[in-house]
Amino acid sequence: MKYISTRGKAEPKGFLEILLEGLASDGGLYMPEEYPQLDLQMLRGCGYIDIAHFVLSRYAPDIPDYDLMDIIDRTYRADTFGSREITPLKILEPGLALLQLSNGPTLAFKDVA
Repeated sequence: MKYISTRGKAEPKGFLEILLEGLASDGGLYMPEEYPQLDLQMLRGCGYIDIAHFVLSRYAPDIPDYDLMDIIDRTYRADTFGSREITPLKILEPGLALLQLSNGPTLAFKDVA
């Protein structure tokens, strides 16, 4: 997968090339050249870690699978998020639930990529 600049003047690059680069050389933001098709039905019933791996592997295919899984395992830890579920669903009443997005290290939704 290649990433291109929103301004269209920078050379397409792989994920590892742009990871720490910030803005593209033409001042634009990087975005995927093409978006991968994701079969969301396939993810039904999967846990957060499996979903994170499935999605991230499509956007960062130049990270070896073993390394990507290691990064995910070290990032989404039960001792950091308070639960192995990472984003547990709290049932408030039948038909009404609350997705907990503030269990991460900064206690804010931004901890959940």
